Amino acid sequence: MPSKIKTPTTQYVCSECGYTAPKWLGKCPDCGNFNTMQEELVRADTQTSEPRRAVGTIKTRALPISQIGYEKFDRVKSGISEFDTVLGGGIVRGSLVLLGGDPGIGKSTLLTQVAAHLAKGHPTLYVSAEESCAQVKMRCDRLNLASENLLLLNETCLEDIEESLGDCQFVVIDSVQAIYTESMSSAAGSVGQVRECAAKLMRIAKSRQITFFIIGHVTKEGALAGPKVLEHIMDTVLYFEGQPEDNYKLLRAVKNRFGSAQEVGVFEMTDEGVKSVRDYAELFLSETRGVAAGSAVTPSESGNRCMNVELQTLIAKTAYGMPRRMSLGVDYNKLVVLIAVLEKRCGIPFFSSDVYVNAMGGIKLSEPSVDLAICAALASAASDVPIDKYTAVFGEVGLTGEIRPVTRADKRVYECIKTGFKKVVLPAKNLKACEKYADKIELVPVKYVGQMLKALQFRKE
Repeated sequence: MPSKIKTPTTQYVCSECGYTAPKWLGKCPDCGNFNTMQEELVRADTQTSEPRRAVGTIKTRALPISQIGYEKFDRVKSGISEFDTVLGGGIVRGSLVLLGGDPGIGKSTLLTQVAAHLAKGHPTLYVSAEESCAQVKMRCDRLNLASENLLLLNETCLEDIEESLGDCQFVVIDSVQAIYTESMSSAAGSVGQVRECAAKLMRIAKSRQITFFIIGHVTKEGALAGPKVLEHIMDTVLYFEGQPEDNYKLLRAVKNRFGSAQEVGVFEMTDEGVKSVRDYAELFLSETRGVAAGSAVTPSESGNRCMNVELQTLIAKTAYGMPRRMSLGVDYNKLVVLIAVLEKRCGIPFFSSDVYVNAMGGIKLSEPSVDLAICAALASAASDVPIDKYTAVFGEVGLTGEIRPVTRADKRVYECIKTGFKKVVLPAKNLKACEKYADKIELVPVKYVGQMLKALQFRKE
């Protein structure tokens, strides 16, 4: 009989990348982060005389791609249209969906509504590892959800959860940091437990075609807590964004194996739960735009949708030797570069002024097409001349001050027409693709930032 040695050992695992080491290290050799090595107790089971499997006894073999058949992914509606849009058209059977967000933002509320809707036609289980079943029932009653067929389970052991699945087709895990597996001796929420629980849930989902919705905690930096392998295992990773006190929330897909990873869903928090916002034309625009200087509107693309977003800027005289730059919803480094372009190429001084930029509605703008709108808003604030409320601006700005073309310019112009805009400033190289709308909106092509400033008449009369 082969001898079996069981010796409890200690290892250290990086909470950021999952790197393991036999002793504690101040800096992770893999990802380079400091103070991320966490101690874990594991039990090493080794068999000294276990015979190795003979060569040629593999269970699966590689096949030519021509012999691989197409797999059709059946989608199920969640009952919340914006949630389905972010997922790519609906819920895919046997997938793993990870939902992260700040505490109190509405993750449990959103998935409770989804679970209650799915329970009307499919066996659905809601596993609450952080709340009692009575608390979940109170939430359902508060939201007026028809949840008679929804199964509730208050359990933290993954093995017991697996035994309770039965014939369930949809399962909500709230949350992955609160459950543990008995195969590891470390505490729930540790790097090893999160990694192993996610791997076991993945095997259950793929072998039994069960769809798992998993709630994940986030760190103080806003990233999902736990090792990166947690996101790698998931089919879809969603972030619920927004301030807990705000009524409007954004659901953003950062990974989606069954759809676009750039989709954004808009939700409103009401007394009856999370509601989809389909008419978002005025959501990211202020009612007083065009009155005060320092604001510009740009059509921004998020996935398959285009939304007009207002950028607001404020310029104030600095009280310190080093002027301050602050951006909300816009990349900070991009703001610094665009300020340098305006100073060097257009002669607008910012060296003695604090600059603040904010994207309305809490949305984050990362695409290059917002560059020209930021420059327009900054120039408007510097000259104290407001931009007309029915004028939109988009285009990428280079370091030499040239305006570079952007993708899907015709779609951006069409969105401006739908929302009642009368003029749009766009890159000259995109004019040909947008000429079909020339009879519906005034198109102003520009090649350099200076031409944009002249077109918008940033000068005091």
